[in-house]
Amino acid sequence: MSRSGDDEAPPGTGGRQRVDRWLFFARVTKSRTLAARLASAGHVRINREKISQPSEMVRPGDVLTIALDRRVLVYRVLAPGTRRGPAAEARLLYEDLSPPPAPRQPEVGMRPAGSGRPTKKERRDRDRLAGD
Repeated sequence: MSRSGDDEAPPGTGGRQRVDRWLFFARVTKSRTLAARLASAGHVRINREKISQPSEMVRPGDVLTIALDRRVLVYRVLAPGTRRGPAAEARLLYEDLSPPPAPRQPEVGMRPAGSGRPTKKERRDRDRLAGD
């Protein structure tokens, strides 16, 4: 038997939800506390407006820009979350508008992965390239 309020957004909110809860339900962060810290630190924007409170409300149609350590996520909110479910369920909450990641450039003197330890000659060549 389900309790009232578990299956839908609270009455009178019009499908709105706190940004920290939404980030947690959409699996952007591992915990709601981390989602609140992300919002408080100013790493989240709602419709290009920087927020500083985890209590800011998001609703369907809003565009979130989330600055993480190594990438920037751009999500359009499609629905408020009701629980932190599996990843397939979380993907139904947003549309991913993020730019594709830049291709990684191999470093100079790097060996292909899985080719074993470098020989003495290869080490000398690498050191010569590095200028040692």
